[in-house]
This record gives sequence, C-alpha cells and structure tokens, in this order.
Amino acid sequence: MNLNVSGAFVYFTIPILGGIPITQTTVSSLIVTILLIVASIRLGKNLKKRPDGVQVMVEKGVTMLYDMVRETMGEHNLYWAPFIGTIFLSSICGSFIGMTGFLRSVTADLSCTLTWAILVSVLIWYNSIKRNGLLGWLKGFTEPIVVMTPMNVISEIAQPVSMAFRHFGNVAGGGVITSILYLALTMLSSLVLGAIAGSGVLLPIVLLAVGAALLVLYKKKSPKKRYLFFGALTAVLGLFGLLQALGLLSGVPVLAFGIPAVLSCYFDVFSGFVQAYVFTLLTMVYIGNSCPPPEKAEAAQ
Repeated sequence: MNLNVSGAFVYFTIPILGGIPITQTTVSSLIVTILLIVASIRLGKNLKKRPDGVQVMVEKGVTMLYDMVRETMGEHNLYWAPFIGTIFLSSICGSFIGMTGFLRSVTADLSCTLTWAILVSVLIWYNSIKRNGLLGWLKGFTEPIVVMTPMNVISEIAQPVSMAFRHFGNVAGGGVITSILYLALTMLSSLVLGAIAGSGVLLPIVLLAVGAALLVLYKKKSPKKRYLFFGALTAVLGLFGLLQALGLLSGVPVLAFGIPAVLSCYFDVFSGFVQAYVFTLLTMVYIGNSCPPPEKAEAAQ
C-alpha cells in the first residue's frame, strides 16, 4: 500500500479557476476510471449465445449484482443496478490500486469517499422530491413534531458524513498502520543487523551455529516448538548478519520484508472488499427507501 500519511501529493496545479491541484488521488481515480471503461468495452464485445471462459464469469457477476439489487431495493429498482455496480467496482478497484506501490488508494482520500456519499444523498433527496414534491419533502423535516426539525436536519447531514468517514477511515487507517510498522521494522533491522554485522563475521557464524543446533534439537529430541522458533530466529539473524558483514545486503531492511506485505494484503484486499460492500449496501438501502414500490408510494400520498 502506497500511502503518504501527510496526505495526497500534489503533482502540479492547473492555473485556472484559482488553481486546480492534480494530486495522487486524481491520477489514481483517472486510471481506475479508464481501466473500468476499457474493461467494460472489451468484455461487452463479441458476446456469444453459448458463453464460455471469461464471458461466463462476467455474466455470473452481473447476475449476482442484479439479484442483490432485487433483494435489497426491490424489483422496481433494478434500473439502479448499473449505478450500484459502478460504485462497487470503483470502490474496490480504488482500494486495490494502492497495492501497486507507486499509486495511492483512491478510497484513502476523504474527498473521494465524501464525494460518493454526497452523490448518494443528492440522489436520495431528488427521488424524495420527485415522489412527494418539494413541499412534501420539506414537510418530512417537521415530523413527527416541529421540535424534531433540527434532529432531522442533522440526520440528513450525518448520513453522507458517516458513510464517507467509515470507508475512508478503514482504508486510510490501515495504510497508516502499515507505514508505521514498516518504518519501525526498518529501524529495527538497521539496529539489530547492524550490531551483528559490526563485529565482523564471527558473531553471525556463531548465531548460525546456535540456530542450527536448536533446529536439530527440535527435530530429533524435543517436541517443544520454542526450539523451532528460537532456532529459526537465531539462524535468520545469523544468516542476514553474515550477508551484511560481507557487504551483500548492506542497507537493506531485511526485517521489514513480509509482515507489512501481509498487512497490506489484509487492508487492501479484505478490508477494501468489505468496505466496498458495506458502502454499496448502504447506498442500496438508502436509495431503496427513497424509491418505494409504486403501490406504497401512492398509499403514502
């Protein structure tokens, strides 16, 4: 995950309308948009009556999307499926793009998730006004009693804010944790391996020998797993200390390998998928509530 904890880096500023900054998030969003457009055009061409290969997977995904919209929003709201699918794919691809190492996760920028949340709220308000009229929509802020008006207004404002901060907070927070851990492990690698290599090749060789002995004890004489842990740890420190003493890994943060990558996979893949699903589900619920079945809408009027 590539995340600058101080915020998105500004590449350059377009000198119009007081200056339009082109940030890492802008570039990542543009790349995600282009990739989704190209993929849509490519996957929509040369469709077969008897699908096979990629077409089967695409049709299965589209079917799952429409089934999810049907179950959550109702049959009458199926026309929202393309919009819901776009939100989900933009969110999940926007999170995954941070795994490239040189691009910033789109969803790690509050301006992106807040824009999506505001768009959803505008659609909700539009549908409510379309169904009830402007006066009917405004009347909803005074029900059940006039005293509740401030709370109703706050609720309308809190809805997009909570959606935006939930998505942004999980992705950005994961990036910050990964970055801090990587920095800490880099410093630890420099201190520990530097100290081992600083004494020459003797100490690394001794550590290698001790580690090998512990591993032998684990395999032949003792079932206790602490021999395996300490043996492997000592052998690894001895090996990399020896390589640094010989000048083969000088300055390489060896201890920073692995753990940050695993955490990045969790925050980018698992958490990114979960947050994309939650944001999409909330979007369907909120828009579905503003677009009830025709019979219910007529009864309410």
